[in-house]
Amino acid sequence: MKIVKDTVVQVNYVLKDAEGVILEETDTDQPIAYLQGYNNMLAGVEQALEGHAKGESVSVTLAPEQAYGKVRDDALMRIPMKHLQGAKKWRPGMIATVNSEKGRHQVTVVKLGRFMVTVDSNHPFAGKTLTFDLDIVEVRAATADEVSHRHAHGAGGHHH
Repeated sequence: MKIVKDTVVQVNYVLKDAEGVILEETDTDQPIAYLQGYNNMLAGVEQALEGHAKGESVSVTLAPEQAYGKVRDDALMRIPMKHLQGAKKWRPGMIATVNSEKGRHQVTVVKLGRFMVTVDSNHPFAGKTLTFDLDIVEVRAATADEVSHRHAHGAGGHHH
């Protein structure tokens, strides 16, 4: 089966920066799953995988504008420290998760105060040219529930 809209795709990937440094990779025993055609992956990654099948490998390099955008100068903000999620003790440079009216976001801790923290809301990979080396583990037709919910369910996907 080929990867087309309304298929659930399981992939393992290695994400590298322009210098070839590995930034992120999946555990090969736990591939991620996503529903093709619903912006659940970066558009450039979905486009690169379109038409490929189980067992194939695909590599795609995305400029910052195609990935997590350019670094925004207006991305520094002060928020209450209690909003940071992901660790008990915080240090500058650590990545935290915060909930906002637009959903969950990753931020980088810049400066700690007693009750307030300065964070950089740029995505940690903003401004970087990224290469995704992807191995397609499985491709299957999506269920009606997955299509109506607009994401993959089960192993590697979303759990309700």
